[in-house]
Amino acid sequence: MNILFVHRNFPAQFKYFAQELAKDHRNKVVFVTNNTNTKTFGRITKVEYKLKRKVPDDCHRYLKFYEEAIIHGQAAAEAIIRLQYQGFKPDIIYGHSWGPSMFVKDIFPDVPYIAHLEWYYNPTDSDVDFRGNELDIDARACLSCKNSHILQDLVHCDYGISPTNWQKKQFPKIFHDKIKVIHEGIDTSICKPDNKAKFKVPNSKLTLTNKDEVLTYATRGMEEYRGFPEFMKAASILMKQRPELQVVIAGDNRVCYGRYLKNDTWKDKMLRELEFDETRLHFVGSLPYKDYIKLLQISSAHVYLTYPFVLSWSMMEAMSAGCPIIASNTPPVTEMMQDGYNGILTEFYDIDGIVEKVNNVIDNPDDYTLIRKNARETIVQNYDLKHLLQKQIEFLKQVTG
Repeated sequence: MNILFVHRNFPAQFKYFAQELAKDHRNKVVFVTNNTNTKTFGRITKVEYKLKRKVPDDCHRYLKFYEEAIIHGQAAAEAIIRLQYQGFKPDIIYGHSWGPSMFVKDIFPDVPYIAHLEWYYNPTDSDVDFRGNELDIDARACLSCKNSHILQDLVHCDYGISPTNWQKKQFPKIFHDKIKVIHEGIDTSICKPDNKAKFKVPNSKLTLTNKDEVLTYATRGMEEYRGFPEFMKAASILMKQRPELQVVIAGDNRVCYGRYLKNDTWKDKMLRELEFDETRLHFVGSLPYKDYIKLLQISSAHVYLTYPFVLSWSMMEAMSAGCPIIASNTPPVTEMMQDGYNGILTEFYDIDGIVEKVNNVIDNPDDYTLIRKNARETIVQNYDLKHLLQKQIEFLKQVTG
């Protein structure tokens, strides 16, 4: 079988699935991407596309998101057409609905196309109004236009896949029959508890174990959407209360989702405004995966905060590793976490509440043994990689007949 994956980044959400399909020597797996940095692996053929231009400054601001998607879609389409000239025709196409897959059905109208549907923008009861700001007509119109390329994919795709029920719920009801909920999966054989784990803090002589007091936070970017300012406020208080506490923050000093600060970053802003003992505050950047897992394994308390938005793999990986997690009482967290059963829920903006709950977890670790066990069991039972890979393969067979 010939399988085509299309995504701006490589391998992203398709990593495990593409790798699994490539293990079968009867399959030819091709991945079209704009990512020129990550090396390919396994038997996956990586085909890179380059953008011909940027979104012009004079583009109507409602259309900037759509134009960017079209630029990616056109570049990806040209790469796919070159593959077609070389004799490659897919039996099925998987595309991340973020631009590059916009025109796959124009090239291969008879080939089944499954769209990975991550997010649909809504003006209420979602991420954009979480701060309590009601959107005016102008903001609503701009937000509506951000869905343009997603709507195109929804119309053209044969089926869609969304990782959680909460994310599926964001899409218009008229398309719900098309969308199947299948998460990408968590490798529970790697993300697991290990009482003997040791975490070496990069560029430091410090090595931490589960005998130390360690507060952890993991994110791709340091931003409002993932509660970075709230975490830093809580961490500042906790470090003053707990002279032995080590705070370890994994992730890059950038914004992946949400609002940028003019001539500033959220990290620098928080460091200026708050007091820390910076000998115990460790920004470790993006860690190699094995080191990241060790960090979760030695964590005394792990904080995960998010707007009502796309769920991070990091929360599920922390659950699988048996972390005691203090998480925001927001969807989609509450889709898989129940307060007092497999995690500790807190209100997103309640700094004192976060501080109190972190203190309780660190002071009374034995009281949270069952919660940690239940957290791992939730992931093993419902989101284990091997099970979900099989589910994806069964769905592929169903679609292709």
